Amino acid sequence: MTQRPEARVRHRRGRVKRRAVIGGAAAFGLLGTAVVTTTMLSSAGAAPSASAPAPAAASWPTATGNRSVGATIKVTGTYDGKYQRFRGTGALGGDGQDEGQDPVFQLADGAVLKNVILGTPAADGVHCLGSCTLRNVWWEDVGEDAATFKGTSASAVYTVHGGGARHASDKVFQFNGAGKLVVTRFQVSDFGKLVRTCGNCSTQYRDRQVIIHDVDVTAPGKSIVGINANYGDTAALRKVRISGDGGRKITPCTRFQGNSTGAEPKVLGTGPDGTHCRYTAADLTYK
Repeated sequence: MTQRPEARVRHRRGRVKRRAVIGGAAAFGLLGTAVVTTTMLSSAGAAPSASAPAPAAASWPTATGNRSVGATIKVTGTYDGKYQRFRGTGALGGDGQDEGQDPVFQLADGAVLKNVILGTPAADGVHCLGSCTLRNVWWEDVGEDAATFKGTSASAVYTVHGGGARHASDKVFQFNGAGKLVVTRFQVSDFGKLVRTCGNCSTQYRDRQVIIHDVDVTAPGKSIVGINANYGDTAALRKVRISGDGGRKITPCTRFQGNSTGAEPKVLGTGPDGTHCRYTAADLTYK
């Protein structure tokens, strides 16, 4: 289920909304990254070493070809897109914010999607039905959402490693399910929210965890992560580099009062609080 949209940011576009792709990598390598990152950021504690150099964001890949997708591609195991550009057609030909669109890719529990470029249109991007890995997946122009995480187990882990997203008028990653979401080595520009735990889904989960680590954020944008404090959600931000936001209009972390009624969630506060929004000023670098 996709959450009802909150107030959305609309950005100037010279053309209609387009989506891009997200890529995944070998399950073992990515799982290792998730475990290491999770261990490193599990506490609300210290910021990374100031001596650690900030790596440059990876270059956007050049598509090796184009593929039209008229029906959802269902993935079990590992799917390597080999940097083809996937575009929706027919029932998957939407590029707007309409609710209930089908995804281009649907990942079963434990599946890996890697080396994929999602072009436009791309309907509702990627759906993960359980733990999943997205490695080197790139969204050129996000449609409804780039990816939606829908697992029902508190032990589910969703890992986004590498890749990037552009032109998301609302959310990039929609966290509807239970468990933990780790976003690392990712880049996002011209967006509404990078991650939002569902604010008004009819089924809500407690204690969702979000880890944002080693990520490049480029304005314009509204919020890096939004979580439901009343359901015990937490978000840890480390090594986040923010460009083009001299006025500091992008909110790093917003706490909401979520609900299961479909009502607009109430904003409870913003900024680090040591409990739900876990970061310090040293974890953010403005360029």
